[in-house]
Amino acid sequence: MAMPLRQTVRIGTYLFQQKLRKRDKFPLIVELEPLFACNLKCEGCGKIQHPAGVLKQRMPVAQAVGAVLESGAPMVSIAGGEPLMHPQIGEIVRQLVAKRKYVFLCTNAMLLRKKMDQFKPSPYFAFAVHIDGLRERHDESVAKEGVFDEAVEAMKEAKRRGFRVTTNSTFFNTDTPQTVIDVLNYLNDELKVDEMMISPAYAYEKAPDQEHFLGVEQTRELFRKAFAGGNRYRWRLNHSPLFLDFLEGKADFDCTAWAIPNYSLFGWQRPCYLMSDGYVPTYRELIEKTDWDKYGRGKDPRCANCMAHCGYEPTAVMATMGSLKESLRAARDTAIGPK
Repeated sequence: MAMPLRQTVRIGTYLFQQKLRKRDKFPLIVELEPLFACNLKCEGCGKIQHPAGVLKQRMPVAQAVGAVLESGAPMVSIAGGEPLMHPQIGEIVRQLVAKRKYVFLCTNAMLLRKKMDQFKPSPYFAFAVHIDGLRERHDESVAKEGVFDEAVEAMKEAKRRGFRVTTNSTFFNTDTPQTVIDVLNYLNDELKVDEMMISPAYAYEKAPDQEHFLGVEQTRELFRKAFAGGNRYRWRLNHSPLFLDFLEGKADFDCTAWAIPNYSLFGWQRPCYLMSDGYVPTYRELIEKTDWDKYGRGKDPRCANCMAHCGYEPTAVMATMGSLKESLRAARDTAIGPK
């Protein structure tokens, strides 16, 4: 894992506290969507298909911060839409960091250089830049030329100013082990980003492109070959060892949808960040009034091919906490770092 030691200790302590309190459902990270508007129309995105009136809405700062505090989660991922289009995004981040929440601001980076002055470097804050491949592949994915080059320049500038910079890469059935290797090598070795997150794309029902999502066996084969030769140990991947095992097919888990709840303009989304079966006004109602047992592979057809990190990384993390062997393995990887 590439997670900083301070953050690793904080999350480990939080998980241990939940175990002592015998809480069977608790949040690890909140997916916060303070707007749905975006300045790109990515082919695999199912998040921006809303009426014009909804796309114009912006969540108030107090509401956004209050939702995260209500959940009690130690981390928050600010998504959307494009968060940098929110006029008060800097204040949302500032208040969350002041509460010592670990904040990842997801962005396509088109506005990053313009808006960077709104933020200050902090061990509690990181930009999470969307990069799905090298120049040609990424620009095709986001349906606009020049996006990759702008994202690269923005990341370089953010690193120069002392910000933590992470990336989030989504892969489709048009990817090969080599395209995965190429982009992660570039991010890891040339750009030297702090951490990288990876995930197979989820088949959003409203995504414009419905033909290029990976199946379970395709996902396993893709990552098994991409990770060969020690790559997964060399890259600064922000994932637990067990989640990487899961992607390769060396381990299998049930989804833990409740561990990464989604809060948007509509409220707390059931059951997860990827599927919208309704909304409730409070986090408590989300946890207590949702029939979690009806979701997951083999239960809901929409879950059949899902191997996304927002559903399975929490399961892997909790499996790690429940095993001395896996806890020692994760601690070793954190201490030693990528080879």
